[in-house]
Amino acid sequence: MMDTPLLLTGFFKRAERYFGHKKIYSRTGPETMHEFTYKEYAERTRRLASSLTKLGMTRGTKIATFCWNDHRHLEMYFAVPCSEAILHTVNIRLSPEHIVYVINHAEDDVLIVDHTLLKLIEAVAPLLKTVKTFIVCGDAVDVSATTLPNVYSYEDLIQSGDPTHVFAEDFDENTPAGMCYTSATTGMPKGVVYTHRSIVLHSFAMMFKDSVALSEHDIMLPIVPMFHVNAWGMPFVCVNLGATQVLPGPLFTPELLLDLCEQYGVTISAGVPTIWLGFLQEQKKKPRDLSSLRLIVSGGSASPISMAKAFEEMGITFYTGYGMTETSPLVSVSIYTSQTEQYDYEERMDIRTTQGLTVPLVEARIVNENGDVPWDDETMGELIVKGPWIAAEYYRDERTNDAFKDGWLYTGDIAVYTKDGNIRITDRTKDLIKSGGEWISSIELENALMSYEKVAEAAVIAVPHPKWLERPVACVVVKEEFKDTVTKEELLDHLRQDFARLWIPDDVVFLEEIPKTSVGKFLKQQLREDLKDYQLPE
Repeated sequence: MMDTPLLLTGFFKRAERYFGHKKIYSRTGPETMHEFTYKEYAERTRRLASSLTKLGMTRGTKIATFCWNDHRHLEMYFAVPCSEAILHTVNIRLSPEHIVYVINHAEDDVLIVDHTLLKLIEAVAPLLKTVKTFIVCGDAVDVSATTLPNVYSYEDLIQSGDPTHVFAEDFDENTPAGMCYTSATTGMPKGVVYTHRSIVLHSFAMMFKDSVALSEHDIMLPIVPMFHVNAWGMPFVCVNLGATQVLPGPLFTPELLLDLCEQYGVTISAGVPTIWLGFLQEQKKKPRDLSSLRLIVSGGSASPISMAKAFEEMGITFYTGYGMTETSPLVSVSIYTSQTEQYDYEERMDIRTTQGLTVPLVEARIVNENGDVPWDDETMGELIVKGPWIAAEYYRDERTNDAFKDGWLYTGDIAVYTKDGNIRITDRTKDLIKSGGEWISSIELENALMSYEKVAEAAVIAVPHPKWLERPVACVVVKEEFKDTVTKEELLDHLRQDFARLWIPDDVVFLEEIPKTSVGKFLKQQLREDLKDYQLPE
C-alpha cells in the first residue's frame, strides 16, 4: 500500500478543487456579514501563508491567535499548519495572568489578534517574552493607533501575499499542527499539541454515520469557540467536505443564533448546554423556522433531560458529545443503536443525556480499585481512554505523570456504564461528594434540578459536615418568570421523587448567576470558595 501521509493540505486541496462554488458566511460585527466562496477563501489562505512566510514563519514556528469565529480565523486554521508551522488558538476568556502564561509557555513567535480584543493584548504585551510580531485583523484596522511593537495589518498582508503560494505535501504526518491549552479550573492551563495525523483521523470520525455524520450537504453553525479545542474539530471537517459554514463572529446572542439558523438554513450546530438553554428560551418567546436544523450537539458539561426532550419534540435530534482538550475532543456520542432505538420514549431520552458510545478507534474503560466496572448503571469508576487522537502527554508539563499512565489518559471524570455500554458521567473526581461513606453524584442532582420547569441553572457542591464529612448543597438560579415564587422545599420535594434520602441536599442557595469557566462550564471551585464560610442549617 502507498505510504501517503495524513496531512491537512489534502483537506485544503480537496475543498479548493471540488467545492470552489460553495459558501462561507462570516459575521465580523453587529451589522457586518461577509460572503465568500471556497475559491476565494483558498486564495486568501494562500496569500496569508505567503505573507507569514515572508515574516519568518517556517517549520515549527508557533503562531498564536486571539480571535473570534470568523473567516479570518478559518484562514489561519489552514495557512499555518499547511506551512508546517503550529497554530496556537489562545482562549480569549482566560484571565490576563493565564493569557501571559500560555503564550510564554508555548513560546509563540507571532500573535494575531482581532481588533476588538486589542486592548486585552496591549495590556499584557510587555510581559510576552517570545512574541516578535503582532498582526491585527478586522474590517477597517489602523495599526498606527496601537501601542504594539512590530505590528502589521492582517488585510494588508492578505493583499500583499502570493495567491499561488504552494504548500508542501510530503512532510511527516506526525508534524505538530496545532496547540490548545485547557481552561484551567485549577492551577495553570495545560498545553496539548495536535498533529496532522491526529486531526485528520479525528475529522474522519466526525463524518461517520454512527457519530456526528457531517457531510457536504450540511450547513454548519459552530457556536463552540474556535479557540476551544479547534471548535471541536468541525472547521477542519467542513473544509475537507466543502460544507457550507456560517461563522457567528463576536458577541452573539441567542436571538442572533436563531436568526442565523433561520436565514441560512443551518442543519447542524454545536455548543455547550448553557447556550442551548438560552436558545430554547428565546425560541419559546419568538419562534423561528428551524425546519432545516437536523442535529444539535451539546458538550462540555452535562445536559438535562428536559433539554434533550425539548429539541427532540421540535424534530431536532439532540446528541450529547463527550471529550476534552486532551482528546481533540471527540470520544463518544449519544447515538442510538438498532437495539436502543426500540426502547420506549423515556429510555431513549435517557440515552440522549448519557455521554454515549465511544466512536470507532477510541477505546475507553471505567476503572476503580476493583478493576473494570460492570455494565450496571451503578458502579462508579474513573473513565480512562486511548486512541489515535488522544494526547500522550502535556506540552512541557510535569502534570503529565498524573494524567497519562500505561498508555491511557486518566480523564478525572467519574462514570458508570449503562446496561448497553453507554458512558454516563456522574462527576469529576474533585466534585464527587462522599457522605457517610457513600458516593453522591452532583451531576445527577444538577440534571434533576435543571429538568424542573422553574429552574434555569443548578450546581451542587459538597460542604463540610461534622458527622457525615460532606453533604451536598444545591446552588440554583431560578428562571426570571418564577423568581420570588420558588421555595427550597419545593425543589427538595422534586428531588425526593427520584433520589434516596442520603442524596437530598441539606440546603438550597438561590443565586443570580452561577460562575462559569471560560468555556461555559460551571465553576464549582469558585462556588466552594464563595461558600467556604457557609453554615449548614441545623
